[in-house]
This record gives sequence, C-alpha cells and structure tokens, in this order.
Amino acid sequence: MPIFAILIIFSLSFYVFYKVKFFRCNRPVEKKWISAKSSVALGSFVGLFGLNQLFLYQTTVTYIVAAIFIVLGIANIIGGIRAYKYYLPLAIDEAKQAN
Repeated sequence: MPIFAILIIFSLSFYVFYKVKFFRCNRPVEKKWISAKSSVALGSFVGLFGLNQLFLYQTTVTYIVAAIFIVLGIANIIGGIRAYKYYLPLAIDEAKQAN
C-alpha cells in the first residue's frame, strides 16, 4: 500500500523535525512539550510500520511482530498526547514570562 509508505515517511520526517527543534530549544518546559510532539510522531511511525507489514507479508511471525509494533505505537501516541496536553499551558506561561 503506497499510502502507508507516504504516511511512514511523513511521520518519520516530523519526528526528525521535532528532535532537531528539541535540541535547539533553550526553555525546559518547551523542550518537554516538543518532546511530547516528537513522541506522537514516533508512535505514528511505529504503528504505521506495523500496519504496513500486515499488508506486505502474511505469516504468523509477521502478525505477532506487527501487533507488537501497533500496540507500542498506540501507547506512544497516547502517552505523547497526554504529555502534550499537560505541557501546553505550562509552555505558554513560560513563553509569556520570557518576553
């Protein structure tokens, strides 16, 4: 499925983008907020990769590995979204205090 390949590339590029942004940032709460966004991107990469493997190969081992990747991806996305929601107001306050 070419759509999964495109989405995998996008999620990987967003992960790299946010990691570069993470290392260039100086404020501690904003770093955690950006790290949460990169966690969502990494989770989508892992989950989409597992989903893509389900369509490419039809073996028992593939089903097991793909299920593990999908579960880890969903867990990473959920954890990243929770951290994003937690750090967003703190990052806004930190940015207001910096100016």
